[in-house]
Amino acid sequence: MKVLVTGGGGFLGKAVCKQLVARGHAVRSFNRHDYPELATLGVEQRQGDLRNLDLIAAAAEGCDAIVHTAAKAGAWGPLSEYYEVNVRGTDNVLAACEIHRIPRLVYTSSPSVVHDGQDLNGVNESVPYAKHFLAPYPQTKARAEQRVIAANSPQLATVALRPHLIWGPGDPHLLPRIIDRSTRGRLRHIGDTPKKIDTVYVDNAAEAHVLALDRLEPGSPIAGKVYFITQGEPVNQDAMINALLKAAGLPPEERRISVDFARFVGRNLERIWSLLRLKSEPPLTRFIVEQLSTAHWFNIAAARRDLGYTPRVSTNEGLARVGEQLARQRMQQRKG
Repeated sequence: MKVLVTGGGGFLGKAVCKQLVARGHAVRSFNRHDYPELATLGVEQRQGDLRNLDLIAAAAEGCDAIVHTAAKAGAWGPLSEYYEVNVRGTDNVLAACEIHRIPRLVYTSSPSVVHDGQDLNGVNESVPYAKHFLAPYPQTKARAEQRVIAANSPQLATVALRPHLIWGPGDPHLLPRIIDRSTRGRLRHIGDTPKKIDTVYVDNAAEAHVLALDRLEPGSPIAGKVYFITQGEPVNQDAMINALLKAAGLPPEERRISVDFARFVGRNLERIWSLLRLKSEPPLTRFIVEQLSTAHWFNIAAARRDLGYTPRVSTNEGLARVGEQLARQRMQQRKG
């Protein structure tokens, strides 16, 4: 097939492109910038913004499927910016499918769309969407996911995947945050008791998208459905954070603060940032507190059954790969 990957230059998108190319698909990527690594893979690149329907439609012309990974991520910022990219941008992708009669769309969602501030212990896809959100990212991802699933039809098969806390070598999001907070002395575990969470290694998350694409067509069993995608081996949040710190050559974090105090700090920092109209993200927000103080792990039986998904890279193997990559970086920095 000829497949358009939105956000192909991103962390997940690049892994998806690599796997699609390895399977013999012709791949085109829609990015905001040019990425030499994609060019090396033989991926055709188109530059543009998700909010521009003309550019999305032009990039989608001649394609047999779209894998829509592009999104505005983060824990802070104006709702309007997240809405324009995550919801309106997804509307444009759906419109491009309609315009060019593209029959397959794999959408990258997030488990945060169902996180309502309470523990999520081994829930499956029947759990309802959250009724309140503490950040615009999960709020707009929920709206976009609902649009994608509603668009499933005899002409367009859609499926939404919910990979949780993607990490691995080259991670530009989760790992840098943890390392930065640790080195600045700002990292703390929240709550009296470690909570259990799920994560997913980037190559496993990418393979889930490729497996979904293999099985997706109008009227297929996975069309119109959503799937949680994880390592399938929940871990204590404190242990995972410390394992990533170890991979980065940093000492474990042992300090803790109470949930109530963390919420107090997050709420007040949000107020200060809003009053001063600061564009940077506060050191702590209520959304981050919620994520760090609750359990969120998921039953992936449906993905195993319907997609044939099996996490090929174990958490221990993934941590070893991250450690090797970060060790090489430190060595290069010392030489430089």
